[in-house]
Amino acid sequence: MTSGKALDKQEGGSHYDLPIQPLEYIHANKLGYIEGNIIKYATRHRNKNGAEDIKKIMQMSKKTFK
Repeated sequence: MTSGKALDKQEGGSHYDLPIQPLEYIHANKLGYIEGNIIKYATRHRNKNGAEDIKKIMQMSKKTFK
């Protein structure tokens, strides 16, 4: 991460202890809100909400087709 930036510190939760934060990836790739949420849920599902996050991915994916 870039030194001195807001992304240098994680507030709450250890489920984002990753080499690159989802927000960094989302921003660098200029993803929209729905696509960003899909990345967020896919990244954290193993360490946070499991199947619930996978269901959210499925729901968000359907919204991209509307």
